[in-house]
Amino acid sequence: MAAITLRGARVATMLGGRADVIEAGAVAMRDGLIAWVGPDAALPAEHAAAEIVPLEGRLLTPALIDCHTHIVFGGDRAREFEMRLEGASYEEIARAGGGVVSTVRETRAASEEALVAAALPRLDALLAEGVATVEVKSGYGLDVATELRMLRAARRLADLRPVRIVTTFLGAHATPPEYAGRADAYIDEVAIPALRAAHAEGLADAVDAFCEGIAFSPEQVGRVFDAARALGLPVKLHAEQLSNLGGAALAARHGALSADHLEHLDGAGVSAMAAAGTVAVLLPGAFYALRETQAPPAAALRAAGVPMAVATDCNPGTSPMTSPLLAMNMACTFFRLTPAEALAGVTVHAARALGLADCGVIASGMRADLAEWDATAPAELAYRIGFNPLRRRWFAGAPA
Repeated sequence: MAAITLRGARVATMLGGRADVIEAGAVAMRDGLIAWVGPDAALPAEHAAAEIVPLEGRLLTPALIDCHTHIVFGGDRAREFEMRLEGASYEEIARAGGGVVSTVRETRAASEEALVAAALPRLDALLAEGVATVEVKSGYGLDVATELRMLRAARRLADLRPVRIVTTFLGAHATPPEYAGRADAYIDEVAIPALRAAHAEGLADAVDAFCEGIAFSPEQVGRVFDAARALGLPVKLHAEQLSNLGGAALAARHGALSADHLEHLDGAGVSAMAAAGTVAVLLPGAFYALRETQAPPAAALRAAGVPMAVATDCNPGTSPMTSPLLAMNMACTFFRLTPAEALAGVTVHAARALGLADCGVIASGMRADLAEWDATAPAELAYRIGFNPLRRRWFAGAPA
């Protein structure tokens, strides 16, 4: 693989979650990794002899990471968007047979090829805004065969695009119609067996669940997490989105990588996450689409030292968004993150939310996944609305 050195860049390394900039910086890439980063004037001779790409003062950041998506699914839920505008709540739509269950019908009917084809335009939109790593969840099959088909489709995306795909098993997303009123039986007869099958096939990097009144109780989630632990898989949780069932504290007790949504998170949950090192993944797209009024307690999370990641939550119903840049802007506007926190949320903290230690910052030995922007300061990325300043995306040390 060619050795390439980027020179004359404004380099935001994001080390320590800070958006400090090396004003006249250089980044040397070799064999898909970052070999050196520092001031241009201090560039070692061996890297100055490599192929040089001048950045002419443009901003260079780690490539973005979308650490919470549901981009593999069948159908759409545009009608539910209309229903919400007419006054129906997310819970009312779900209890009437809409929500996740409506997507389940379409996803079960789709072939693996159809799922891949439908996901690619969503993936392409993410890549066009500087993303190099995407987490993809299952959870719209709710039977063993379709859950596995979703995960296989997600894995195939990395064969078709220059992207790193991280897969998450989300069998405990909702109770399918055939198990209505029998959530415990669904967990024991479908979710856990599907998890074991996904692990046996090497399809799952982590395990997620939805802890909510319209989904699964803490006790039911705990059984799924126990099964995940027995398989050696890390866990994460959709928690405190619509109510407070103590999901974040449950996730923390299980050493979860992340707890996601968190609009109804309380002080006890914040403390538990801080003690466990669990990342808070904020999802402003869902907050916006559902017209929520209670925001996650960002100030309390900040004060407790809980890392805050930001993601699109791209899904067909409650966050049909494929723009991480818009998610950053929303995180600042709705949740009062600073622009630097928003950028950390889609880089270094997003990597931690996925359990990845080789990306999210610009440092020697890390993956050479970078985003080059027609911008001069990190704040510009969260500041604009509906504008994409990406100049070039670097994936494994090559332009992509």
